Amino acid sequence: MRHAVRFAATVITCAVIATVAPGVPSAAAPGQADVRTAMDKAVETGTPGVLAAVVDRTGRWSAASGVGELHTGREPRQRGRFRIASVSKTFTATLVLQLVEEGKIGLDDPVAGYLPGLLPYPEPITVRQLLRHTSGLPRDLPPELGWQSLPEVDTERFVSLTPEKVVRSATTGTPLRFEPGTSWAYSNIGYTVLAMLVEKTTRQPIEEVLADRILRPLRLSDTTLVRDQPLLTRAAGHGYEQLYQPPRGLTDVTVYNYSRYFGSGSMISTAQDVNRFFRALLRGRLLSADTLAQMKRTVPALDGNGEYAGFDYGLGLARLPLPPCGEGAFVWGHDGSLPGFGTYSLHDESASTQITTMGTRNLTAPIDSLVARFQVAAAAFCELETTTTSRTTQLATTLPRLLALGPVSSRRSAL
Repeated sequence: MRHAVRFAATVITCAVIATVAPGVPSAAAPGQADVRTAMDKAVETGTPGVLAAVVDRTGRWSAASGVGELHTGREPRQRGRFRIASVSKTFTATLVLQLVEEGKIGLDDPVAGYLPGLLPYPEPITVRQLLRHTSGLPRDLPPELGWQSLPEVDTERFVSLTPEKVVRSATTGTPLRFEPGTSWAYSNIGYTVLAMLVEKTTRQPIEEVLADRILRPLRLSDTTLVRDQPLLTRAAGHGYEQLYQPPRGLTDVTVYNYSRYFGSGSMISTAQDVNRFFRALLRGRLLSADTLAQMKRTVPALDGNGEYAGFDYGLGLARLPLPPCGEGAFVWGHDGSLPGFGTYSLHDESASTQITTMGTRNLTAPIDSLVARFQVAAAAFCELETTTTSRTTQLATTLPRLLALGPVSSRRSAL
């Protein structure tokens, strides 16, 4: 098969991608010092550990700050594996688009033609609408199966759900949020449907399809799609959340069954592998130029109130503005958000400058720490201000609105 390999990204709330093209000032001179300073700030304000892998004009380098395990005090493994959460969506979307190129799937075909009887709605929902989050499908599982409180994130860690169970539980008796194609609303359920579509079309488990088409050609040896295995081997660091009231401390949420996010957020990788994937994607090794252009054709992302969420979304890829880098600066990529793991994977238009960064506290991380982690990602593309400014304040007020799109209804959400 013709397709080679590509790469993925992340933002704090939904999936967001970056590509500092004309918007990022060419005169900017970002460097390791800014990235490391922002990483230290994220740790100082409440994230146990942070790591980053960067590709820039100086070469490829990585860094870590804080601790990877609270009980040992070891620092995060810079080449360790972690849960990339919704960055998984870019991988899933790439597989779907490869099958579109091969004529096995029609981008504007109703998905019911491939998976008859799966969705209970009479309205036709197309493959393109699923990829772009304009399908109107529910975001996540219904209350009886979803996380309704932070302690439930702890107590439900070994719940195993099949993809069909996830989709049917989320959609049975639940109306569409809007007529397909008329609005935008983030949907993890939609990407589980897309993973099922890949399996139905290829007659193979998606793990094998992913390995054949992307992982082996790109030599992403530390990347896997996990179906229901709760363990995280060769971990970059343990993930933690404040799931209970003090004086109880942080809860380790590293071991977790994320079958509920099959196809939408269940992959494990390293920062280096993710950068390699996005570099292949953005440079045309995985998709044709025409298909990549369609992938990057975006619509405005909306928050839970139907207001502009501050970024735009294509077919499994996000276009994310970088306020710290100046007016009009943006990048391509995606973010990922799960208990204990928050990821940004951001890339300029040609993937000449890239960063994938991960922090080991997410749903309950203080806002200052979340802002600092965004600045870690932005620092790969431009020189940051040394003092708190209106741009930093803007991030501190914008990010919570984006995070409100998540799975813990009473707190924040995972992508």
